[in-house]
Amino acid sequence: MFIQTEQTPNPASLKFLPGRAVMDAGTANFPSPETAARSPLAQRLFEIEGVTGVFLGTDFVTVSKADTLDWYVLKPSILGVIMEHFTAGRPVILAETAAEGSQSAEESEIEAQIRELIDTRVRPAVAQDGGDIIFQGYEHGVVYLHMQGSCSGCPSSTMTLKAGIENMLRHYIPEVTEVRAVA
Repeated sequence: MFIQTEQTPNPASLKFLPGRAVMDAGTANFPSPETAARSPLAQRLFEIEGVTGVFLGTDFVTVSKADTLDWYVLKPSILGVIMEHFTAGRPVILAETAAEGSQSAEESEIEAQIRELIDTRVRPAVAQDGGDIIFQGYEHGVVYLHMQGSCSGCPSSTMTLKAGIENMLRHYIPEVTEVRAVA
């Protein structure tokens, strides 16, 4: 098994591509070891000293590290855990749960348009950088988004939100006046 790695815009996150499906559908974000109970892979990665976050995408694993350690120290251990996990055929997620950000039956037309634009135009680009973006809500012209994976805490995430996503949403949906990140 050959695992490729890609840098992300966030220097504290690295994207690992195992060359096979990681998640059958959706994504999973584990910002701390306490949140990783449903993922044996994320649990194993958190056992590596210096790992501060794990994000699972459809065909990649993004790992975030503490600022005090360098990638050349962590990368071999992370590669070993990912390779051993997939070679052994272990599950990535133990129990399927409802996908984050699943659509409400009472969603407004504007919210549906926002979701559609995020899913088709934003999410694929953000996934290339090892992250994801989740629609949290829309209220009085303000769109609330949650950034995950390498996008969480990325130095360029504010630029992505304001210059990229906000301008695009305002272009297609005049009712949108601002985009804000939520934790």
